[in-house]
Amino acid sequence: MDLVKALSSQYMKEQLPEVQVGDTVRVHVRIKEGSRERIQVFEGTVIARKHGGIGETITVRRISYGIGCEKVFPLHSPNVAMIETVRHGKVRRAKLYYLRDRMGKAAKIKEKV
Repeated sequence: MDLVKALSSQYMKEQLPEVQVGDTVRVHVRIKEGSRERIQVFEGTVIARKHGGIGETITVRRISYGIGCEKVFPLHSPNVAMIETVRHGKVRRAKLYYLRDRMGKAAKIKEKV
């Protein structure tokens, strides 16, 4: 068990951003296209945070052209360049899967003051 922990701690990031469920975040992702590499930004609401340690992930949801789009980002992945928090949301539950059924103003989350 110590061997697994030692191997996984080697690949973990030192500084993790303060990201909670309900926050609106910008995730900067490295994308490889052929021999070139660029950074693409995905902005949306964090609806879930799962697992722990090296396998910790966040699920980010946004509405793009009227269609909901969700992506799961591993926090310790080298492909995730940076996660910046745009605003903190005030929520009372750990998973916001109910936002999948809501559109427009019904899908809004209050801002934490």
